[in-house]
Amino acid sequence: MAEKPWDGRFEEKTDAAVEAFTSSIDIDRQLYAYDIDGSIAHCRMLARASIITEAESNALIDGLEKIRVEITTGNFVFSDRLEDMHMHIEDRLAAHVGVVSRKLHTARSRNDQVALDVRLYLRDKTRKIIQGLVGLRKILVDMADRHMDVVMPGYTHLQRAQPVLFSHHLMAYYEMFLRDTQRFTDGMKRINFMPLGAAALAGTTYPIDRIYTAELLDFPEVCENSMDAVSDRDFIMEFLADASICMVHFSRFSEELVLWSSSEFKFIELSDGFSTGSSIMPQKKNPDVPELVRGKTGRVFGSLISLLTLMKSLPLAYNRDMQEDKAPLFDAVDTLSACLDIYTRMLPKIKINGKQMAEALSTGYINATDMADYLVCRGMPFREAHGCVGRAVSYGLSHRKELHEMTLDELRSFSDLIEDDIFPALTTRKMIDRRQSFGGTATDNVRAAVRRAADRMADEMRSINIQ
Repeated sequence: MAEKPWDGRFEEKTDAAVEAFTSSIDIDRQLYAYDIDGSIAHCRMLARASIITEAESNALIDGLEKIRVEITTGNFVFSDRLEDMHMHIEDRLAAHVGVVSRKLHTARSRNDQVALDVRLYLRDKTRKIIQGLVGLRKILVDMADRHMDVVMPGYTHLQRAQPVLFSHHLMAYYEMFLRDTQRFTDGMKRINFMPLGAAALAGTTYPIDRIYTAELLDFPEVCENSMDAVSDRDFIMEFLADASICMVHFSRFSEELVLWSSSEFKFIELSDGFSTGSSIMPQKKNPDVPELVRGKTGRVFGSLISLLTLMKSLPLAYNRDMQEDKAPLFDAVDTLSACLDIYTRMLPKIKINGKQMAEALSTGYINATDMADYLVCRGMPFREAHGCVGRAVSYGLSHRKELHEMTLDELRSFSDLIEDDIFPALTTRKMIDRRQSFGGTATDNVRAAVRRAADRMADEMRSINIQ
């Protein structure tokens, strides 16, 4: 092959510094399998359209498969001279099949080729992320089902607020990761458009069959505008936005695991296998895994901002700036995938300290709202009940007594509507099980939510073949 695919126009060789600066092979070499898959489909389409012969197509495909083996087994030499994965494959193909290799690039450009490769890559990775999210949600459902008897304080402003089931708390994260699953699933609709055949930007004069190529590559849709096909990176930005939201959920969960595993909370204990120690303090057991997940959130956010900034002022159609789309995309995919994997391994090994959680419900006037509700049920307007209980709390603070520790006479000093039956109403289980509004923390509600989620998980896992 010629030194460069554009040598006919240029009189001077490309400067070595320019070759190094413009090379993307260190980044995009991981696209090799997708590039080969796209090239094989392109060859078959060219033969079917009689643009090349069947013999030529077969020779090209045989050479491409040999290159796949070479790269997979590590017997392939990469060089900045050839810039990107496309040129490496095309150059090596000449060694396998000779001059016919020059026909591989008929009716396509590196512009539509890289757009195809990235879509194939992201479709594959998104499917794996969806599978990972389904598996993570199953773990949360299983944990919620196993710990239905565990109660804990629910918090607002990180202050004890009202009692909830620990299972209810876990199922809140199930809902977050369910929405993430739905977002990635919906995003697949935008990823699943086939751009090949748009060529550089204007389409091609050859009688290609883009529908056939799409069928070979399992794309349900074909990009309709050739200029948009080569310059669209919306699907990457959408993925990174979805990944960023998902990482927010991981980060929030991580923050709670860090807090709960501290000596101040002692709600949980992380497995030794998912903790680290201190190089100087022998007593330390550090929650490094959730801390790192919390920290890695910023990397995914950064990837999204990089793509938004990269694309915000690019004119149509392809611009070399777009070469910079892959590094942040690949990093975000790898980061999110790693966080999914480590959480899936870590969560089942967490020890739940239900006794400590229950003890935390004994202080903090966590039954104040239920005392107000008790008064409302006896005819007092809620705002008056709120003020009445507020005065009782103030009295309790000054006398170092919780509401349930006061005598009936003390409680009646705030309202003569209060009777002996107030004390059962202020117990943890009563407070929890009275919250029967749909979505509330009542045990029957949470059991039903877990059952619905388990049924959904079974359907999803069958559909994506997770054992």
